Parts: sequence; structure tokens; C-alpha cells
Amino acid sequence: MKSDSRIYEMGGVITEADGEHCTIRLRMPAGATTADQMIAAAQLAKKYGTNELHLTTRQTLEIPHISAAQIPAFYEDLLTGGNSIGAERNEVVNITACPGTERCKFANIDATGMAKKIDAKYFGKNMPGKIRIAISACPNACTSETLNEIGITGICTPIRQPGYCTGCGTCVQYCQEEALRVREGRVVMDSDACVDCGTCVRSCVYDILESKPASYRITLGGRRGRHPKAGMQLITVNSEETALKVIDLIIDWIYRYASFDTPIARQLGKDLNIDEFKASLPKKLPEGSTNT
Repeated sequence: MKSDSRIYEMGGVITEADGEHCTIRLRMPAGATTADQMIAAAQLAKKYGTNELHLTTRQTLEIPHISAAQIPAFYEDLLTGGNSIGAERNEVVNITACPGTERCKFANIDATGMAKKIDAKYFGKNMPGKIRIAISACPNACTSETLNEIGITGICTPIRQPGYCTGCGTCVQYCQEEALRVREGRVVMDSDACVDCGTCVRSCVYDILESKPASYRITLGGRRGRHPKAGMQLITVNSEETALKVIDLIIDWIYRYASFDTPIARQLGKDLNIDEFKASLPKKLPEGSTNT
């Protein structure tokens, strides 16, 4: 826990426009919280604020209009209620994730569980620039993961066994990419159009379609803001353990070599030699753990 003298320096304490009040952002990995924590936050909004709560785009909760003089007392009550202050500055901020395999029928990976593991290791780590990490359990990209400094997408690559397909066309109807066609009584796939969402595999009424094990496609260098940009595809790995190792390597690389106070996306290809880093990754990972 940080001392009272540093409460005002925490990234989750955001000075408001009037200079006299602050908005307090909470730490909430993958947007998940308990009913008791939510009740405690609501009680803080009543006691110290104006009875308002704000749900942010990064799956956190903010309590606005807290007087600066009240922050030490607010902080103690916040901890008592099981909550903690979030992050906003040059640090690893709240990890966002979709519900994943816990609840979503389209999910290929446990996005929420992975987000909590990354949060436990890296949340609030001081960095040269702000690091946003987002996880989507499938290419539907509900968290817009490629628009983050680090994005993770769960993918499922279909395997079509010649001779088994009945040509019923059910998978064709479900494919949003128009990557499937019925030709001469069988379904053919355009691999270049396929985004590896796995929907065709799940839709096959005869359970003929198979797939490779779920994989983790990792992108780097995305950003939102006034000049949004999708991150570049860095690597695809075939296990959560290896994906977490890649996150370790990215965080360490940025921490060591990035310049301060310049968005990470702007440094790729300049201060950060992305080609060299990308080429070095497979050598630092277990043999057979990468798909590309």
C-alpha cells in the first residue's frame, strides 16, 4: 500500500477541470467486481461525492467530484470496502477483456481468467508510456483489442477433412466472411478470407469439422485517440502459458528501450526496433509453441 503522502500521485486520482475536485478511478480487471464491492463503491459516492458513478470505456468504475482534502479519508474507506485505486498515467492500466469461455458461446479462450493473471503481475507498473492491454476471446473483437498497445485475440483454425463433408451448407450460412462456398456437393474454404473465428466448426450439425487447438494472436502498437491505429500482428502462439510469456517479453522490451512521454505506437520502427524484436521472439519461447 502506498503511504498517504503519495495518494495524490496515484494514476487513478484524476484532477477535474475545476482544479479542486478529483475523480477516483477504481482497479477492476476485466470489468469484474463483486456485488459487495459495488455496494461499497456506491456508498463512497454518497458519502464523499455527489451520488454519481461513472462506467468507463476501459471497464472500470469512477467516482467523480471528490474534494482533494477528502482523499486520504476516502482512500481508507475505499480499501475497507475491498476496492483499490486504478491507473491512468504512464503505467500498465486496467486490463480489459470480454467474458470469454466462462459465458460466451463464440469464445475460443478464457479471456477473463487471462486478464486477471496479467493484472496480478503488471497492473500499475511504471512504464515509459501508458500501456493498455485488451483481450478478446474471438475475432469478433468486442474489446477492440487491436486498438491497444498490446492486444490478444483467441482464434480457432478450422480443419476440413476431404471426403467427409456432406455439403449441407450450414457452415456457409454462419460464415460472416464469405470464406465458404458449396461447390459440386462439397464445401470449399477460402483460407485467405477466413479469420479463424471457429464459428463454422461449432455450426457443423454433423460434427465433421475439426479445428486446431485454440491459439492466441498477439498484436502490438495499437492506439485509440485522435489518430486510431490497429496494432501489427506480432506472433501467434498455441497456449495461454506461452502467450503470458510473450506479454512478459513485450513489457520488458518496452520498459528497457522505449522513450518517455511518447506514445508507444509512435516509437515502433524508430526508438523501438520492432522488426528485430519480432524476429527474436520465437527463439525465446518453447519449441513448437508458435504458429507463425
